[in-house]
Amino acid sequence: MKFEIHDTDQAARLGVLKFARGDVETPVFMPCGTYGSVKGMTPLMLEEVGTQILLGNTFHLWLRPGSEAIDRFGGLHEFMQWPGPILTDSGGFQVFSLRKLAKVDDDGVTFRSPLNGDLLRLTAEESMRIQTELGSDVAMCFDECPELPSDHATIEASLSRSMSWAERCRASYCGDGSLFGIVQGGLYPDLREQSVEELTRIGFDGYAVGGLSVGESPQAMFELLHELMPRMPQQSPRYLMGVGRPSDLLRGVLAGIDMFDCVIPTRNARNGYLYTWQGIIKIRNARYREDAEPLDANCGCYTCRNFSRAYLHHLDRCGEILGSILMTVHNLFFYHELMARIRAAIADHRLREFARATLAIWEPTDGLD
Repeated sequence: MKFEIHDTDQAARLGVLKFARGDVETPVFMPCGTYGSVKGMTPLMLEEVGTQILLGNTFHLWLRPGSEAIDRFGGLHEFMQWPGPILTDSGGFQVFSLRKLAKVDDDGVTFRSPLNGDLLRLTAEESMRIQTELGSDVAMCFDECPELPSDHATIEASLSRSMSWAERCRASYCGDGSLFGIVQGGLYPDLREQSVEELTRIGFDGYAVGGLSVGESPQAMFELLHELMPRMPQQSPRYLMGVGRPSDLLRGVLAGIDMFDCVIPTRNARNGYLYTWQGIIKIRNARYREDAEPLDANCGCYTCRNFSRAYLHHLDRCGEILGSILMTVHNLFFYHELMARIRAAIADHRLREFARATLAIWEPTDGLD
């Protein structure tokens, strides 16, 4: 992978990630293909809505069907028939979400499988082995994601463990893709800075910010990002993990983030919570039962070109699978269109004006200062 920065607008960057499987324009949003699929979407549909790169879930694919099985099919790209780049997480966040089943020590994590209760062991080296078998274009270091809020001593001990694992990941990774380090340190600027220094010393192809959106306020998260970004390597891609409301994407780009992922657009679509350029539509509301308008008259997605709000309301009320599919198409199209407009605004050096106008729709009581 090669990262090129083509333009900037204050801290925001316009760039391209160059992979053997194709170029990815940044800033970019990556839909989550947890089990080797984005729910309700074929690979062709993902391409048609504007998806450039997908995220795969190392932990869940390790549990089933198993990385060895996927490797026998030629890797995750062949297994799921996705032609573009794939980034895989390390399994570290699942250790956080399954912490009641897990025991963390300095070498790794032991936990009970959420599927059948089997005793499993995940280490830095094992995470690298799994991601190599998956054939990731971008692999992520195995790290510990501490719960927030936590005191300084607790976060410092967790950070020390994550940095040790990062060194082991770098030493053991033998895949054909790139390897990203993950900056940890909770909400403590000194620990975040220490993490950046240690990861930079080890040397990675890109740097993610992890351990956020796990209990802290959005204001605290973005204050930290604005302080942290100038300390991160300037010529490497920066990835904010698991953060993804539309307003978060805008504020993240303004801070200097290049890559995002989140389940929000697809999960919300399945629950009838839809994004438009006029604000949010909750399609389950009775007011849409006879509404002949599309979700968004200014949207070019397949759903908006062909179907009414009344039809989507009907499908959702009946629990029809088609409703989830059509609404997922719309939300992902909206997210990719948002990122395209952000990139255009950076190129025109008007991102702040674009952000101010757009945040007025999403956060009417919290505009951009």
